[in-house]
Amino acid sequence: MGQIAIFTDDPGWHGAQLRHAFAEQGFVAQYVSLTECKIALDSGSLPVNIPGFEQKLPDAVFVRGVPGGSLEEVVFYLDILHVLKLLHIPVYNDGRVIEKSVDKAMTSFLLKQAGLPTPPTWVVRDRTEAVAIAEHQLQSGYKLVTKPLFGSQGEGIRRIEKMTDLFWLASSKGIYYLQRFVDSGTSGYSDWRIFVIDGKVIAAMRRHGVCWLNNVARGARCEVVPVDKEMSRLALQATRALKMDYAGVDIIRDRKGHFQIIEVNSIPAWKGLQGVCQVEVARLLVDDLITRHLPNKKSLIEVAS
Repeated sequence: MGQIAIFTDDPGWHGAQLRHAFAEQGFVAQYVSLTECKIALDSGSLPVNIPGFEQKLPDAVFVRGVPGGSLEEVVFYLDILHVLKLLHIPVYNDGRVIEKSVDKAMTSFLLKQAGLPTPPTWVVRDRTEAVAIAEHQLQSGYKLVTKPLFGSQGEGIRRIEKMTDLFWLASSKGIYYLQRFVDSGTSGYSDWRIFVIDGKVIAAMRRHGVCWLNNVARGARCEVVPVDKEMSRLALQATRALKMDYAGVDIIRDRKGHFQIIEVNSIPAWKGLQGVCQVEVARLLVDDLITRHLPNKKSLIEVAS
């Protein structure tokens, strides 16, 4: 029977969904925190020590979360993912992908480099320079949002809409990430989440926020929507630009009706999406991992059944 490690510190609903989907495919999945893993480069042990896998490394790992911490700690957690891949253990999504997408500055750069529509963005170290950028944008009639470089679910995001807001402009760990706020010009607030697996859009929903933040974790209401051709094209191009196995791509429409990509998530949640789209996301993710990354294991399962 195949063995899978699910890296997470909070399995919850998503972990249970994945474990059940792996079991249906003949795999036993164990929850493991990256904080508990070690690198041991002596002759008497495996190079990576993963609790529950001391005798044999897992057939694959599914990354549901990378813990926060100091720079050294985060680099070490990513090192574990990189080492596993070098040992030919499939990592889904892999460490390089997570590095690029968890860092909002790099995500913005890669989207722009690929010619994809994303809001104007500035990332600076100096507060005086950050204030000058913000003042110029406000005087030009634009609002801004400030975001931590590393973060999710709307945590730490602030909107700057008037000069007095600059008094509260603060860095995130010494870095200022400023992005032009996309005003849709419609009543209420909303954006779209497009879920992509292996270069295919499997579902889409519209998120209606209770404020200008449209995160489900912030109380946004989800609504199933048909997969728009243009949004689908943008989502697929974004996942290709970041070389992702799967992703949740967040898209918003501006006052002129043009789409802008505002986030590309390499560890997206899907509870809200599944609740309205009736798509069994965990099963699709697990099937993709096994089919593309463990084809020999899949063949053995099919023969046994």
